[in-house]
Amino acid sequence: MKLNKDMTNTQIAELLRAIAASYELIDEKRNKFKIIAYQRAADAVEHATSELKDLWDEGKLKDIPGIGESIASHLDELFKEGTSRHFKEVMKGLPPVIFAIMEVPGIGAKTAFKLTKSLGIKNLSELNKAAKEGKIAKIEGFGEQSQAEIIKSIKEVKGRTKRLLLPYATSRAYEIIDWMLKSNEIIRADSLGSLRREASTVGDIDIAVASDKPEKVLNHFSAYPNKIRTLEKGVRTASILIPGDIQVDLMVQTPASYGSLLQHFTGSKHHNIALRDFALKKNLSLSEYGIRTKSTTGLKKFSDEAGFYQYLGLDFIPPELREDCGEIEAAQNHNLPKLVELKEVKADLQIHSNFDIETSHDIGESTMEEIVKKADQLGYEYIAFTEHNPSRSKHKDQEIINILRKKRNIIDVINYSLSKKGFSRLKYVFNSLEIDILPTGELAVPESALAYLDFALISIHSSFDLSRDEMTKRVITAFKNKKVKIFAHPTARKLNEREGVEINWPLIFEFCRDNRKYLEINADPTRLDLPDFLVREGVKSGVKYSLGTDAHHQDGLNNMIFGVSVARRGWATRQDILNTLNLKDFKKVIL
Repeated sequence: MKLNKDMTNTQIAELLRAIAASYELIDEKRNKFKIIAYQRAADAVEHATSELKDLWDEGKLKDIPGIGESIASHLDELFKEGTSRHFKEVMKGLPPVIFAIMEVPGIGAKTAFKLTKSLGIKNLSELNKAAKEGKIAKIEGFGEQSQAEIIKSIKEVKGRTKRLLLPYATSRAYEIIDWMLKSNEIIRADSLGSLRREASTVGDIDIAVASDKPEKVLNHFSAYPNKIRTLEKGVRTASILIPGDIQVDLMVQTPASYGSLLQHFTGSKHHNIALRDFALKKNLSLSEYGIRTKSTTGLKKFSDEAGFYQYLGLDFIPPELREDCGEIEAAQNHNLPKLVELKEVKADLQIHSNFDIETSHDIGESTMEEIVKKADQLGYEYIAFTEHNPSRSKHKDQEIINILRKKRNIIDVINYSLSKKGFSRLKYVFNSLEIDILPTGELAVPESALAYLDFALISIHSSFDLSRDEMTKRVITAFKNKKVKIFAHPTARKLNEREGVEINWPLIFEFCRDNRKYLEINADPTRLDLPDFLVREGVKSGVKYSLGTDAHHQDGLNNMIFGVSVARRGWATRQDILNTLNLKDFKKVIL
């Protein structure tokens, strides 16, 4: 792995995971805590909404949760010198192909090392060739099925397109917009395209500016201090490249026609095509400059989008709904939903603290007390602590029961103290748990342990390749437990990394609606799950949703806005979201 001063967040996250893998291969038992530290640091970097190099320039590297003194010092050397003696020493002697192979789903450090040593391969293509020639099946511990799964996973990796996660793209765009608004020639600036529609992933960043002085605006844009270089500059448009090899395109429009440009370049393509066809029936022609009547040469200009849509006889269509999914007909008939807003959310229903528990998955980094304070600052009325269930392989049933009893007692104390310590808004903390659904549909905790929970979330963290029918049965079996109320990150997808599982969603929707069960819209930037198109189908079926950040650090609670974006793209209103209820009404439906 080549090191340099200008590594992007994605490259640094890959580097830190490579270091964790190296420690695992050197001596997993002795390096256990180093492995965990580097894996957490990699996750933190991947989720960061600012480039690590920029934070280092500002002396804020240690502000990133998960980056401690030691890792920060090595990154400091990397940004200063373009290399790190420590990182090179740890990876010394390990074939670089190991780290490339580890990008294949299901292949960890030890498996990658074994494949490399057994096959003598130098890259992913050679691994794919060896698999297709049947060489992997002959290696001890693999076999035909493992070989077939590797071939399938390699195909997925090669077909993967890396796009920017919504929070990251949003942060980059805001930084540039803030810079642009420093110019006195600019009246307004907005993001465009999939970013303005708040899609879960974004390609290039597009920005619109309202101004009568395009030349001065483009000069100011080209002087953006964090750019790598200017790609092109015309009369009304310009493009720059910023760290991460991200292209940013800027368009300047006069204030009188700014609404028309916003509408045209927000899209989506399918929405615009449908809107154009709708306008043609009215003998109207649409463009980024305005609306023209076919029978005349005059152009009607619009300074805002509301006027643009109103001229067509339509209610204003929020950007999130512009996907040609019936929004034009709804706008014509005044039937557009009043989409849920962040200010209406009264709770976060998936949070992981650092409660002392050897979980089945990753543990949180902030204390319950820190999270309680953060939730109060955000104005929440209640929250739920939903740590992962204790590992079944490392605990006996009675040990799990004792752990959950201890957690129950701690949360009881917190609830007692809420009224004593002057919290302005937070009134209650629920004791919950995110429980793995085993392939059989059984829960990964003993039944008697559930008595210590207010309610439980269930989720899929393994056996992702079950058939559609098997996966559906697995979920419904787990959902039938009376204590289980919410199905967390239901498709189990990881954006840019793993596709969602196959499930009979109409059947799940029907079960949830008829049994007062809820599907989560997970606001974690790497998940944003349930996806918006399934949220929309569920809304039509009468399903209710919960919103949770899946935060593993107190700062993660800030991600709720992105869960709200998914809900809005799914046509969800306040009435469709469980945690818009006040505490009294929430208790009635959840307990």
